[in-house]
Amino acid sequence: MLDKLESKIKFGIIGCSRIAKRSVIPAILKSKFAELEMIGSRTQEKSKEFANEFNCKKYGTYDDVISDDSIDAVYISTPIGTHKEWVMKAASAGKHIYCEKSFFPQDITQETAKEVIEHAKQNDVRMMEGFMFRFHPQHQKVKELIDDKKIGDLFSFNGSFGFPAFPEGDIRYNKELGGGFLNDSGCYPVYASRMIFNDEPLAVFHTNILDPKTGVDVKGTSLLIYENEKIATVTYGNGNYYQAKYEIWGSDGIISLDRAYSVPPDFTTNVSLQYNIENNWDGRRNKIFEINPTDHFLEMIDTFCMEINGEKKASFNFEQELLNQSKIMSAHYRSCSSKEMVWLDEVS
Repeated sequence: MLDKLESKIKFGIIGCSRIAKRSVIPAILKSKFAELEMIGSRTQEKSKEFANEFNCKKYGTYDDVISDDSIDAVYISTPIGTHKEWVMKAASAGKHIYCEKSFFPQDITQETAKEVIEHAKQNDVRMMEGFMFRFHPQHQKVKELIDDKKIGDLFSFNGSFGFPAFPEGDIRYNKELGGGFLNDSGCYPVYASRMIFNDEPLAVFHTNILDPKTGVDVKGTSLLIYENEKIATVTYGNGNYYQAKYEIWGSDGIISLDRAYSVPPDFTTNVSLQYNIENNWDGRRNKIFEINPTDHFLEMIDTFCMEINGEKKASFNFEQELLNQSKIMSAHYRSCSSKEMVWLDEVS
């Protein structure tokens, strides 16, 4: 383990993706706990282009990043279908791993997922899946309102995430590389339902619409059954009007977010609370809580680094979270294939 704050966590980048360029590398550069050490791509030309843009002196291929002994951690943003290969290689090299969501393809078995996590453990490295939105303070405000019983007993979570169509040829349409939009966008409200209910679902039913040209899912909806008669519904879609919201319905009110998942660092968000002061229509009231702009990518990088260097323990277990999420995503895959409800205790 690195000595506390004696040195920053040195990151190597594996994959010159849009999210790496737009959000993750800028967050690493802003973090007081992290340092950009090297950029890797499939080609020297691409890694050099990124390196020049971010004033990074070292660049090369993915394997160059893996073999560089000065690197403490890697950020992996290659296509989902290649994650396992580079996660295993990084773990074998003793590098901590922050990997883009979805960490695993939907059809991965729990046995394989556990093998990957055990491999990392044996090499004394940590792994985290990149659900950056959970670090935005608007969700802490939502949890505070729930804990204070502002909407009474929880009943349902309804989350949607979708956007205009990506251009033809985008890797999201490549089935062999783990493409599809449940992995790309539907996973966000699925994860958010777990975060809000602070629980794991008992069962999942999922159906989707496939792109006739590529065979990947482009739209879909899911029903997740939780304990104590709670339910979550999730809808996602490529080729739609942009939305990234969720709503929580309780016995005494509703909490909603209009920009829940992908929030620019300079964007002010609002948490909306609808509640009753009397049990009738005239007694309804609305209250808006304004949340200051926050770079949730920076918050995630800082949390990851502080967990690694022992400065501050994270509020959740990285590996258990990604294992739980992968199990639920596998249940989605099985449900869609069988056209039946899948119980989580049957997923192995």
